[in-house]
Amino acid sequence: MIETRIIDYEHKADINLPNQPFSLFGRMIPSYMNGTWSYTTEISANETKMCFPDEAYDYEAMAENSTFIGAYDHNICIGLAIMQAGFFKYMYLYDLKVNQEYRQKGVAKRLIDRAKETALASGYNGIYTQAQDNNLGACLFYIKAGFYIGGVDTNVYKGTKQEGKADIIFYCDCVM
Repeated sequence: MIETRIIDYEHKADINLPNQPFSLFGRMIPSYMNGTWSYTTEISANETKMCFPDEAYDYEAMAENSTFIGAYDHNICIGLAIMQAGFFKYMYLYDLKVNQEYRQKGVAKRLIDRAKETALASGYNGIYTQAQDNNLGACLFYIKAGFYIGGVDTNVYKGTKQEGKADIIFYCDCVM
């Protein structure tokens, strides 16, 4: 049985859940017209894999402005969402990851649902996050989970090895 819960100090090691590869199989192409965002998708001819470097999250250093949400299978952490305080009415989803063998099984959606509860309980109207436009799986997941496009950052990767990519900013309103 998969459960989600806030990761406390006693379980602080769980926030360093290792990153695992994910598929890059296309790109989301957002457009903004007449005050409305929409998107199309472009499927790549070749699917590739990508894996972000592992983080060295420091529970004590981050705990002041972060809430750590874990997904657990029999007390083993198999998914993580990190929420951070925002300076406006949306809480920031800083990280979201699920172990490969648990993907496509609703774990990420459970983490998002718990993140929404956390945001509401903390006085926020919703949550926001970003995904690289070439991570079509993540972008489509956010849309399916109730997020909408709120902006695009086309400058963030200029001058880096990732030049040519953009971050799509996703928002989810949680006010009931």
